Amino acid sequence: MTTASGGFTPPNAGKSARARKERTRMVVGGVLGGIICVFWLLPLLLVFMNAFKDKREYNMGESWQLPQGFHLWENLQNAWAQGLGSGFVNSLSYGLVGSAGAILLASLAAFGIVRLKLPRGLWWFLLIYSGTVFPFQVYLIPLFKAYTSFGLYDTWVGMVLFYIAICIPFCTFVMRGFFVSMPWDFQEAARLDGCNDWMIFWKIMLPLTRAPMLVLLLFQFTWIWNDLLFGLVLSKSDNVRPIMPTLAGMQGLYAGSDGPTLIAAVMIASLPTLLLFLLLRPYFMQGLRLSSVGD
Repeated sequence: MTTASGGFTPPNAGKSARARKERTRMVVGGVLGGIICVFWLLPLLLVFMNAFKDKREYNMGESWQLPQGFHLWENLQNAWAQGLGSGFVNSLSYGLVGSAGAILLASLAAFGIVRLKLPRGLWWFLLIYSGTVFPFQVYLIPLFKAYTSFGLYDTWVGMVLFYIAICIPFCTFVMRGFFVSMPWDFQEAARLDGCNDWMIFWKIMLPLTRAPMLVLLLFQFTWIWNDLLFGLVLSKSDNVRPIMPTLAGMQGLYAGSDGPTLIAAVMIASLPTLLLFLLLRPYFMQGLRLSSVGD
């Protein structure tokens, strides 16, 4: 190949230049990503370092100093014994039962609205989804009065019922988008085989919704686990109160928790959502993609 000036240009010169630019872009991106990772991991490293210290070492030294001993297990035991254990078990039950119940009821509602073509289905959907329109603080006073009137205040059943109800609107929104995107051939073929509506929902639709349902489980479990406001308002005893109000109570003036114990408690409180995300990571992007097709 010759240029306008008569010089010779190798045929692969353009490819080499593009390859060099691509390598430069990858190197720059890797360096920037490494810097971001360092700044992101540095606070976590400080948390782990201080969780290994005892009370005296934590108060007398600096936060960035390396621990002189291994007191992590002792701090974890202290945090668990100061009420975090009961809050952990309570929130775990609320997160699993509340999110699973909300997903099941929302799936039934979305199936009825979309696949059974209920009269005024859009209005029913808007009615359900209207639960997300108002700020959650608006519900506090009427919800507290209703719970005290019906004997649901400071009970496990009351907390589970609330978490199921508060999670249904968003779950219905996601499941409706998935059911809209599903082909009608499945349903028509099932009816020809003699399946009724319940069999179509339970044996055909639910197995196909595994990915979006697992994504909803992650989202709703995380929200329930991190809830502080309603846990403080609707509960007061240790055997009912969730983990976040319990963790907040450990930081009170008369709680008697030292710095390393609080840090260990925070580490315990962050484990379930992290482990759940790691377990459901293969379904995360798949579920988001499938649930957004019909919107």
